[in-house]
Amino acid sequence: MPIAANIAKIEERIQKACDSSGRKRDEITLMGVSKFVPLSLVEQAYEAGIRCFGESRVKEGTEKFEVFRKKYPDVQLHLIGSLQRNKAKNAALFFDCIQSVDRVQLVTELARHACKPIDVLLELHTGEETKNGFADFDELFLAAEMVMGTVNLKPAGLMTMAPFTEDASLIRSSFRQLVKAQEELRKHFPAEENWNCLSMGMSNDFEIAIEEGSTMLRIGSLIFGER
Repeated sequence: MPIAANIAKIEERIQKACDSSGRKRDEITLMGVSKFVPLSLVEQAYEAGIRCFGESRVKEGTEKFEVFRKKYPDVQLHLIGSLQRNKAKNAALFFDCIQSVDRVQLVTELARHACKPIDVLLELHTGEETKNGFADFDELFLAAEMVMGTVNLKPAGLMTMAPFTEDASLIRSSFRQLVKAQEELRKHFPAEENWNCLSMGMSNDFEIAIEEGSTMLRIGSLIFGER
């Protein structure tokens, strides 16, 4: 099925979830998760209206999008996969946003190399044991304070991965933990108008994420097919 048709079907589902939860469609960004996806399909997604793409690996993302970004300067590229400290420099120089900031050491490393403003999302562990993320709010708040003390790291929001399950109650619990973290951040840093982005919801659970307050959906297989 053409990529445009896949996106149109997703948009219908997003709109339906927005209607049922009393939300506006323009509150939510649809990201195309393009890891392992050939550039020809990425271009089809762009032509169908996607402007934000997520990559899991620094090397793949830079190689794939270096020329693409020159052709389409309005594209936004996010790193959503785990980031090793030795890849932080390349990530900071190339990506518009790092969504997988999951430890304070990574904040320090990104701040060292960021020579232009770059959005960061702090990743909170709310689901499976194998997933990365800050283990508790105390660690999260420490990282948030560090980010706000830097010159070029911009505190943009929070990210999480819900457990891969058909149990909707577990998925909702995961998303609600992220919403709670956002609320607590705003209490701790009331003067800051930041942390607005809630990146949560993927192909298997994005409608629940919309109902729970997501502002960014990370959709891969429903757009590009299984890889």
